[in-house]
Amino acid sequence: MSTLFPTQGVLRDVFSAQTPLSMSIAKRSKAQQRQARSSLHDPFSVWSAVDDAKTKAGALSEEAQKEIAKASAAARAKTGDIELYSLKYYSACTFGGLIACGLTHTAVTPLDLVKCRRQVDSKMYKGNFEAWGKIGRAEGIRGVFTGWSPTFFGYSAQGAFKYGGYEVFKKFYSDLAGEEAAYRYKTWLYLAASASAEFIADVALCPFEAVKVRMQTTIPPFARGTFNGISIITGKEGTAGLYKGLYPLWGRQIPYTMMKFASFETIVEAIYGYMPKKKSEYGKGVQTGVSFAGGYLAGILCAIVSHPADVMVSKLNANRQPGEAFGSAMGRIYKDIGFVGLWNGLVIRIFMIGTLTSLQWGIYDSFKVFMGLPTTGGPAPPPKQTS
Repeated sequence: MSTLFPTQGVLRDVFSAQTPLSMSIAKRSKAQQRQARSSLHDPFSVWSAVDDAKTKAGALSEEAQKEIAKASAAARAKTGDIELYSLKYYSACTFGGLIACGLTHTAVTPLDLVKCRRQVDSKMYKGNFEAWGKIGRAEGIRGVFTGWSPTFFGYSAQGAFKYGGYEVFKKFYSDLAGEEAAYRYKTWLYLAASASAEFIADVALCPFEAVKVRMQTTIPPFARGTFNGISIITGKEGTAGLYKGLYPLWGRQIPYTMMKFASFETIVEAIYGYMPKKKSEYGKGVQTGVSFAGGYLAGILCAIVSHPADVMVSKLNANRQPGEAFGSAMGRIYKDIGFVGLWNGLVIRIFMIGTLTSLQWGIYDSFKVFMGLPTTGGPAPPPKQTS
């Protein structure tokens, strides 16, 4: 006969410690239990895992460095020893400038897009994230990178002439001035060499810059791509339409580049002056790190010096009427925006140019190291004393 009350066996099964959790623990092997107890009493086990991760990351980094060293050795075996100031040297510097400027400017296209649109219409967006959100919702990720194609072509060409030309003109003006004068007036030499190089580089950049700015400041973009844009502009305005922003481009880029190169050389020299050892005694990683730091500080100065002209370039490419004289267009635009309007978008441009300049110098000097060449900048050797 069944009873209404539970038996002792049932009560023991229900209220004993043999819960599902305890039963699963009991089923663990003795080794697992010892490991669990040791982990509870060893609060530094997590640190050990972090150290293991660091060790593995270090091993991967060493492997990557070995592969880079192999690639560098293979490249140098094909090109042979590159003598300073030889044709091979200038060719290497030209290619280094091409990849340094082309890749970095293309990478920050979303920043440049918002900057240009806010320069043309400061009320269009309240901030960068709002701008990217609106553009992304309306046009997708492709819209956020509007203008990347002319940016890549234009700044690759500009970088090649800028960096390669700088090395050429720096050597030319040094030889022209003589060793003692070149050392004494080295800052003026940096300024002259960079200005000369940028003057030529902007002629190569200007057609692509005209297409880029129009693509970024017209909604929807007036052209499907770089060469379609060039065709549309030349069809309506002739070749002159591609160069109507050349004068303000010179006004923006030449001071920018003079500041970029002269301040970089001076800052890098100062950094090595504060460091305990000579530049030649530091490894490649330290030298490229100095280039990166010097480039960022130089980029901040560049952005401030060239920003008013940058705003004017955007306005002229977007709003200059066919046949309108350059001076008249500038006067009309300045009357509309005033002095304060020349500084629209400065904060984002400081961030963009600082990042760009540091990356460019880092990439450029890394490529020079890759090809077995010394990095740019550092204490200049004193002139030889003549008896």
